[in-house]
Amino acid sequence: MVSGLSNTTPITIPAADLSALLISLLKGVLYRDSDERLWGALLNLQARVRDYVTMLYLELVLDEAEGYAFLKSRPEPKDEGQTTSLPRLVVRRQLSFPVSLLLALLRKKLAEFDTRGGDTRLVMSRDEMIELIRVFMPNATNEAKFTDQFEIQINKVVELGFLRKLKPAEGGALAAGANYEVRRILRAFVDAQWLGEFDARLGVYRAQLADGSPGEDERQHG
Repeated sequence: MVSGLSNTTPITIPAADLSALLISLLKGVLYRDSDERLWGALLNLQARVRDYVTMLYLELVLDEAEGYAFLKSRPEPKDEGQTTSLPRLVVRRQLSFPVSLLLALLRKKLAEFDTRGGDTRLVMSRDEMIELIRVFMPNATNEAKFTDQFEIQINKVVELGFLRKLKPAEGGALAAGANYEVRRILRAFVDAQWLGEFDARLGVYRAQLADGSPGEDERQHG
């Protein structure tokens, strides 16, 4: 009796796909809408990716519904015989006060947006974000200087991957100018518990502003 070999033949995944996935994830966030082929490979190979990055004390965070994936550090193993810490592949970066404040405000805006339903993309103009943060910043006597400084903060958030600058045609009905999509991966970094303490944190921010020394926020990225 001859069995149906076609039903038992294993699917071969090119080794290059696994290498490309690991390199992409080690460099930063992988988005479905940025590379659909690589995203498809990740869905097929996620078990192998998880096994591999576990050896590097990393964890794969994969959100299929929102379409993003990234690596985060796992707690270091507690070994009494280990005298030195392992080097970190995912570097923690201290965020400045203005960047932390902008991320918190955008996360709150995203939560409000989600409660209304409808469109899945939150798009904001540069001017909308400026107005969002203006009430928490010292009064600016030089509007042009304030705008230039805020552009630096926006670019930093873009660099971190939480905002995506849109082409003019993607901005929809928003006013002419720079428009940005608030990436939903922000929900993974600013979680519900942190957001629940938002009002208390803003009280701290206001006190820091009144003292004239906002300094560094304790929130770390990476």
